[in-house]
Amino acid sequence: MISQIVVIVTTVKLLFIPLYHSTDFEVHRNWLAITHNLTLDKWYYDNTSEWTLDYPPFFAWLEFVMSFIAKYFDPQMLYLTNLNYKSDMTILFQRLSVIVLDFVYVYSVKRLSSFIGDGKLLVFILLMSCPGLLMIDHIHFQYNGFLFGILLYSISHIIENNCLIAAFWFAVLLNLKHIFLYVAPVYIVYLFRAYCFTISSVDGVHTPWYSFSLTNLFKLAFTVIFVFGLSFGPFIYHIPQILSRLFPFKRGLCHAYWAPNFWAIYNFVDKVLQTIGTKLGLLRIPRAEASMTGGLVQQYDHAVLPSITPTMTIVLTVVTMIPALIKLWHLCADRRYRVLSFVRCMVVCAACSFLFGWHVHEKAILMILVPLTFLSVLGDVDGKQFLILTTVGNYSLFPLLYPKNLFSIKFFILLTHVALAFVNVRTLYEPAKVKGGRRIRVLRLPMLRQIESLYLYGLIVLCVYDNAIHALWGLDKTLPFLPLMLTSVYCSIGVIYVWLCYYYYFLTFNVSQVPTLCSVNLAEKYKKTS
Repeated sequence: MISQIVVIVTTVKLLFIPLYHSTDFEVHRNWLAITHNLTLDKWYYDNTSEWTLDYPPFFAWLEFVMSFIAKYFDPQMLYLTNLNYKSDMTILFQRLSVIVLDFVYVYSVKRLSSFIGDGKLLVFILLMSCPGLLMIDHIHFQYNGFLFGILLYSISHIIENNCLIAAFWFAVLLNLKHIFLYVAPVYIVYLFRAYCFTISSVDGVHTPWYSFSLTNLFKLAFTVIFVFGLSFGPFIYHIPQILSRLFPFKRGLCHAYWAPNFWAIYNFVDKVLQTIGTKLGLLRIPRAEASMTGGLVQQYDHAVLPSITPTMTIVLTVVTMIPALIKLWHLCADRRYRVLSFVRCMVVCAACSFLFGWHVHEKAILMILVPLTFLSVLGDVDGKQFLILTTVGNYSLFPLLYPKNLFSIKFFILLTHVALAFVNVRTLYEPAKVKGGRRIRVLRLPMLRQIESLYLYGLIVLCVYDNAIHALWGLDKTLPFLPLMLTSVYCSIGVIYVWLCYYYYFLTFNVSQVPTLCSVNLAEKYKKTS
């Protein structure tokens, strides 16, 4: 069954090869040319194209290796001056490179799902059919599947209590794409508590400080430093330049397409206040000053509300993470709940970074969705919040695939995934109902309350407006970015709601709670490897 699923999903990816692709396609083509033609001391300085190399060294080396395969498809794609070059063979190579590297994700999903009792096949299907990964990697174009494969592989070693191997692969991941720094604090707290302290506490809360192992700390530090040294060592004299590329704070608070986070609502409120204040004659603001809805990557000052700086977002992100990290520290004291607590804390902290971070890309929603998909079969609360977020989060990615002819494809991908999720996740937690309450069941989605169901139904209304009514009313000429703004703001409400509910659940989780059957199986697996 698993091999059949892999064949089906891979076939779908192959069918996507000739579809629209974003500017990220040219980004990675240019990186192939940079690494193939220039010496490594020039990789992070070249500005022949506006799409300069801004990923960590390991990813640059990956592009370097792939460039030697690329030249057999079409050597002209490796010319530095061939900007926006996209021959048929170039497209074929780029698409196939994503599909082939995706087998890292396939292997990791299979490995991770093997630790689960009931729901093993379901979680494999849900992770393999993730709409966000299909849309972003195989239509829009990126390598997220490969990267999340390494993350899941690292998590699988956490489950097996192979802390050094888990740390090694997470360090490798950070040197492939630095966005995973968002969840680095979770690894730091977990590894320090679960690996550097050799004795589990008696009461499951207090830390036996006498069991601290300096040797384990040294081994952990050496593992991480070794990976970073291997990555940045060849660029030792160019680290400031690399860091300036990796952290370009001048790009502005929001990405070109608004991520459905707290700042989407903040920008929306600022825009509404500006419009009202201008019409009432209370404000006189130049039109360009509040252009957050313009869809461009650049810095803007807010018109009415206080403007946000990178420092503010960093402080807010860290502050919102701290309670979760403290809770993780205490939960890690009990071997029975370490693994579940680790992944749940990862979801919470990824959400904190997504909601309050600087220049967050909407694609970062996958950092919450992927681990939450794994958790969806391990607890009823996890399953419920997954159902909401997988619907809202994946829908929020629709604006990335803006060509009208792609609507049916992205809608079908999402609908299929959501149907699989709602039909099957609920069977793990809800008993079958024979009679009664038929009208309510029609209105209320499985496992969700009525208000939550109505919110998800609202996505249908939003979808109809964005794709039909907006243009029918002629607003696409006067307010071209209104659908994008409405999508971001509406979806941000759902993301914030899930974050608050899941955060409360994580903070109030008690080790005396009776775990579900699935989590017992996971805990038993962990116990055998301890």
